[in-house]
Amino acid sequence: MPKVYLDNAATTAVRPEVVATMIEVLQNEYGNPSSTHNIGQSSKAILEQCRKDIAKMFKAHPGEIIFTSGGTEADNLVLRAAVRDLNTQVLITSPIEHHAVLHTAEALAQEYNITLELVDIDIRGAVDLAHLEALLEQYQGQKVLVSLMHVNNEIGVILPLKRVADLCKTFGALLHSDTVQSIGHYPIDFSEIPLDFAAVAAHKFHGPKGVGFAFIRRGSGLNPMILGGGQERGMRAGTEPVYAVAGMTKALECAYHHLEQEAAYVRSLKERFISGVSALPGVRLNGGCGDLENSTYTLVNVGLPIDPAQSAMLLFQLDLKGVACSQGSACQSGSSGGSHVLQALDKVGVPMMPSLRFSFSMFNTPDDIDFALESLKSLLEPSA
Repeated sequence: MPKVYLDNAATTAVRPEVVATMIEVLQNEYGNPSSTHNIGQSSKAILEQCRKDIAKMFKAHPGEIIFTSGGTEADNLVLRAAVRDLNTQVLITSPIEHHAVLHTAEALAQEYNITLELVDIDIRGAVDLAHLEALLEQYQGQKVLVSLMHVNNEIGVILPLKRVADLCKTFGALLHSDTVQSIGHYPIDFSEIPLDFAAVAAHKFHGPKGVGFAFIRRGSGLNPMILGGGQERGMRAGTEPVYAVAGMTKALECAYHHLEQEAAYVRSLKERFISGVSALPGVRLNGGCGDLENSTYTLVNVGLPIDPAQSAMLLFQLDLKGVACSQGSACQSGSSGGSHVLQALDKVGVPMMPSLRFSFSMFNTPDDIDFALESLKSLLEPSA
């Protein structure tokens, strides 16, 4: 049976170069980077070189890169510390954020009795910048934190990050962005874009799971969320997984070295998929994912003309045929409530349909796309 993996927004296959890097470090650099002896300091040197290399890629200061276990921890670290330590009074986010942000924001609103505002979205799933500006103006003079993701993980809409960052600075608000779906796929210059905080996960750009980093601009005033030793410049206690950090760094180096070529290739796969799926009767592209200029080239979210009760079975049937995709974020796959992103679109006039997300990578082929389309078509046919 063929195996066609089209769930790259959930996680990606690890590059062979990354595996080789991690094995080398695991075998030869086993010291604790906090140890003062030579073996420990050898690991420390690798860790700090990785920090410098990553900072250089994004034109940041090495001290602004704090290694974490991934995007969810980075989101929690920033949001919780900003509310706790910076006297944040208002938190503005959107209804289509990843739950690492939404659930944290809701919890913080209850724990600290702060105001939580959800900025409007349009039928594409794009943030209404006029409404965001109105909210910033409404709360001007208060301590405001804005958290908006750069690329949505379900419908792929891209936030104009520089424009939003400039808008926040105009009104004196802090900006956090979950960049989990964009880092490694788009160049980001932290010296040019005045955002304050960002979250990154290595497994979204062909690196290992369980490692990522938070970008925390110098002078932010944040204190650690995890207490213990003084690792990560005092911002995140716990012995660092040097092999995983080395793997993440290698994955980033590969991603940006081959970015133009690989992005063009993956975009061609998305175009091929859109062309094929659009020919199927009753199928809809959800949100703005069909807009190649304003959505990421890595994913498509497809509304299907079937009974909602059939959607889970369709996913199972595709899996049996050898096609791996998803109904939305892998992080909420155990939830029975459906996609909160599609529910938010429903509220602005885009009726919910049973939907599947297909996401692509450089490891996919045109044959993969064609096989997935034929499999989907066969299951949607009345005789299927």
